[in-house]
Amino acid sequence: MKFELTILGCGGAIPTLERKPTAQYLNIQDRHFLIDCGEGTQIQLRKYNCKFSKIDHIFISHLHGDHFLGLFGYLSTLSLLGRTNCIYIYAPKDLKKLLLSHHEIIGKKLNFDIEFIELNFTESELIFEDSVVEITSFPVFHSVPCCGFIFKEKPSKRRIIKEKIEELGLSIEAIKKLKNRENFEIDGSHINYEDVTTAGQRSRSYAYCADTSFNNKIIPYVENSDLLYHEATFLETQLDKAVKTRHSTATQAATIALNAHVKQLLIGHFSARYKKADEFIKEAKKVFKNTVACYDGYIHEIKK
Repeated sequence: MKFELTILGCGGAIPTLERKPTAQYLNIQDRHFLIDCGEGTQIQLRKYNCKFSKIDHIFISHLHGDHFLGLFGYLSTLSLLGRTNCIYIYAPKDLKKLLLSHHEIIGKKLNFDIEFIELNFTESELIFEDSVVEITSFPVFHSVPCCGFIFKEKPSKRRIIKEKIEELGLSIEAIKKLKNRENFEIDGSHINYEDVTTAGQRSRSYAYCADTSFNNKIIPYVENSDLLYHEATFLETQLDKAVKTRHSTATQAATIALNAHVKQLLIGHFSARYKKADEFIKEAKKVFKNTVACYDGYIHEIKK
């Protein structure tokens, strides 16, 4: 069961030949999510063999151009390809005005509906769930209202102990309930699900911490994640610029990862002034060893 992240763009506000603006594609058990959509995202989706037309849910962290300007072209292409299924966009409320006015000005409607879900920038909020995954937004601390997102699998069903089926004469109904962590009664006898089942596979989680200044208030939201993406626009030598622009350094990203007890840290959103990510890795690993600097096309699979 796949839980795989593809980095489509890891650059900062100014794109370079090596780094496109922020965009990520996440596949969780054949649920396909797009996280931010910087300029050129639709090209990157094709380049890295992502399920271009299967994305139903798009998450836009904030309204800086390097995080949403790719939406106009991507949505237009989907319409030209004949898409009719609704797309759900989780974003600041003003994005709806921008997209609708754009299509009004050019005089062309999309073939499909868009449902806009307004983000909450003051507290954590469950914004999507189905039988497999739940997605929560949480506020971060940038120069404009901005959210991060937690993608977490729901607990899998427990496994029935085979010997107990015959021993207790368990029906199909009983087995289903017990696997779903429900106790059951047979002929007046109470059966506790923990006595006849074993734990299922563990739940995996990914925390996306969009553009933000350093702030310990982020820690409770991302705590114990399998993978944390945290922006690292600057090195510590330019801390003053990070503070001024409300971004983070590699050291600060690593400090959040360390204190949140995450399993692995992924850093990105590198300023165009830095040609290579070597110094970012070197700086971050002094604080949190299990750090990777992402690059366009980087793929990370979170295993069970």
